[in-house]
Amino acid sequence: MWLFLLFILVPLIEIGLFIQVGGLIGLWPTLGVVVLTAIAGTALMRQQGALALAQLRTSFNELRDPAEPLAHGAMILFSGALLLTPGFFTDTVGFLLLLPPVRRAAYNWLRSRVKVQTFSYGEGQTPPRPGPRGGDGDVIEGDFSEVPPEKRATHHTSGWTRH
Repeated sequence: MWLFLLFILVPLIEIGLFIQVGGLIGLWPTLGVVVLTAIAGTALMRQQGALALAQLRTSFNELRDPAEPLAHGAMILFSGALLLTPGFFTDTVGFLLLLPPVRRAAYNWLRSRVKVQTFSYGEGQTPPRPGPRGGDGDVIEGDFSEVPPEKRATHHTSGWTRH
């Protein structure tokens, strides 16, 4: 039900804002502001998206929980869609979602409302642990062929020739 209300209220808010702003500054400046916010928002979205992707890579490399960087990436993607949507209300919400403190607060709010019941890597499997053997110790079948050892000089080289 709340989603239905959102689809009704957001366009009404946008129409009202267009009428108010257009009455204050005129038609062409209003359209110019809408286009400029879309361009500026796209540039900011690319920058913030690159930072979120770097944080996601870092969390994977350090074997940390990637939930927060993934949530930030999703919010940045959503803010980009809002910034490309013509309107002042959607632009404001889109720009707010590009601010890391706002995203962090939204993530903390969502995290407090969502409870993960179970988490698994597969049927009865434990998560792989990195180590010198790689993976969880499963045997990998394969073919091989012996490579003869490299021919080496039996004497000390003078440096003038290569062997």
